[in-house]
Amino acid sequence: MAEKKIKRYTVTAALPYANGPVHIGHLSGVYVPADIYARYQRSKGNEVGFICGSDEHGVPITIRARKEGVSPQEIVDKYHAIIKDSFQKFGISLDVYSRTSSDTHRDTASAFFKKMYEEGKFVEKTSEQYFDEANQQFLADRYIKGTCPKCGYEEAYGDQCEACGTSLSPTDLIHPKSTISGEKPVLKETKHWYLPLNDYNEWLSEWIIDGHKEDWKSNVYGQCKSWIDSGLQPRAVTRDLNWGVPVPVDGAEGKVLYVWFDAPIGYISATKDWAKSNGKDWKPYWQSPDTKLVHFIGKDNIVFHCIIFPAMLKGHGDYILPDNVPANEFLNLEGNKISTSRNWAVWLHEYLEDFPGKEDVLRYTLCANAPETKDNDFTWKDFQARNNSELVAILGNFVNRAIVLTHKYYDGKIPSAGKFEAIDQEVIDRLKAIPNEVSKSIEAYRFREALGNMMELARIGNKYLADTEPWKLIKTDAERVKTIMNTALQICANLSILAEPFIPFTAEKLRKLLNLNKLHWENAGGNDLLKENHSIKKAELLFEKIEDEAINQQINKLMETKAANELAQKPAIPQKEEISFDDFMNMDIRTATILEAEKVKKSKKLLKFLVDTGIDKRTIVSGIAEHYKPEDLVGKQITVLVNLAPRKIMGIESQGMILSAEDKDGSLALMQTEKLVSNGSQVG
Repeated sequence: MAEKKIKRYTVTAALPYANGPVHIGHLSGVYVPADIYARYQRSKGNEVGFICGSDEHGVPITIRARKEGVSPQEIVDKYHAIIKDSFQKFGISLDVYSRTSSDTHRDTASAFFKKMYEEGKFVEKTSEQYFDEANQQFLADRYIKGTCPKCGYEEAYGDQCEACGTSLSPTDLIHPKSTISGEKPVLKETKHWYLPLNDYNEWLSEWIIDGHKEDWKSNVYGQCKSWIDSGLQPRAVTRDLNWGVPVPVDGAEGKVLYVWFDAPIGYISATKDWAKSNGKDWKPYWQSPDTKLVHFIGKDNIVFHCIIFPAMLKGHGDYILPDNVPANEFLNLEGNKISTSRNWAVWLHEYLEDFPGKEDVLRYTLCANAPETKDNDFTWKDFQARNNSELVAILGNFVNRAIVLTHKYYDGKIPSAGKFEAIDQEVIDRLKAIPNEVSKSIEAYRFREALGNMMELARIGNKYLADTEPWKLIKTDAERVKTIMNTALQICANLSILAEPFIPFTAEKLRKLLNLNKLHWENAGGNDLLKENHSIKKAELLFEKIEDEAINQQINKLMETKAANELAQKPAIPQKEEISFDDFMNMDIRTATILEAEKVKKSKKLLKFLVDTGIDKRTIVSGIAEHYKPEDLVGKQITVLVNLAPRKIMGIESQGMILSAEDKDGSLALMQTEKLVSNGSQVG
């Protein structure tokens, strides 16, 4: 495509669903790369609008609300606040973090739909959809479960089987049932409006396949081409639901805009909120041809941002199209797919509590290991190694040595540079070249590569000091040391610029140590950023080593989660053979109080009890010694099967059975009454 003159950048980050917190998969796929790009463009002096907000409509919100027994509004209020706070503390430098439940968004989305509706851009269709007669409502796909026709999994959803991964339609399910009432739903006619994507097939083919083959990432381009080549089909833009933006036309009562149509308009409404708060005009960010629009998303959103949203923008007619959609692949956790439902995740708000002051360590690790071209894996050991072996040992060590030696030799003032020798000139040449290499990588959305280029400058600095050994040379050639230290300090100043998009908290700390105002990208590459006799502050460590104990705590937390998930999936012991009512009535279960308890000699499992059954006091032997201490049980009221025939256990006659329940993990719980009752009270 022909190059166009860029005056401003509209950078969007995928709207996170406000039905739970943000985890490292979200950060790695979307928010860290988007923040790097926005910070870099600002440093270049470009006008940037970095836009995001909570996606607060759709079925996942209503499902979470129903599960927690609260309203959808309470759910989105809760998680919107958590996400917004987490982003701010983590240094995601959004210009605005808005929400799709706002009045601005409702008005913007309604107006967007109404213009397309009035211009005949939608197709009206009547179709049959599942209806819950008990609750008198149409059912969204996720409110329907049944047996998967492909693998036989009995808990498949109406849109996908999570066991085999097959995409489904609700009518594909065998024995469908409503997750709300548990009843079998019926098919009922309902009217909806559709975006005829098939009408945009030729235009999308020309725009994407012909126009973006060279500049879009291969994973993005490939997925788009596959959809277009397969032939696009009309897609509903409304649905029957009581939570969302109401469809703003007559005859649409009880219908809302489908969340996939509603949510991306949230970028526009958020821009309006930002512009209003800052005395700006929002329109150039979305309607001016000299604006570059870039969407940062995960790979599960490629179709929505590359095909459906552009078709919406094209159909509306007033908006620019995205220049690029640099989607990342998925990040796994310790070898397994991140799963919010199974709590297999590292949650951002929890990380910020567990590792205060280490925001940049996670930012660095997620960028260095970003799933840019394929799925990657986050491990806590790698996180520790990145910190200790790279941030501490390379970047932190270099800066610390340079500042410490400056205070030791020159009272914290920048020495003058004398004659440059070959080794100095080689370092200066690389110093001048690296900023351009970082720029090229960022502009191409290769953030891992860009981070590596930035860290190369720190490695060069470390090697430079190790090769020149100013701590030894100071004894024989003090003038030479001045040149070496000046060069090392200029590298530090450059690092404060180049590191800022990636590890902003560290860059700010480094600037303060160097007593520098914030520099911009145009200054990078200079070897005179710190002037002679400029005073710098005393050294402080940029990074601290992370010990094994902190890492083991995180690994143990995950292992506990894994064990809990496995336990939850473990089936209950099958039911025993049926008994008659008379068999049950023959059992005499009574309440009793433990009077005495002691371990049985030569046994690890047995305890001997004296219990008051209300009809007598008797001895009972029970195999619960591995679960309870005898002294903790004295005085407790329990339930006892009193008419069990006596039998000798390790020479002690046991006259009954204490009732307990064994959990899936092998733990025991004594069967007790809700409140104290008289000993001898019958249970049944």
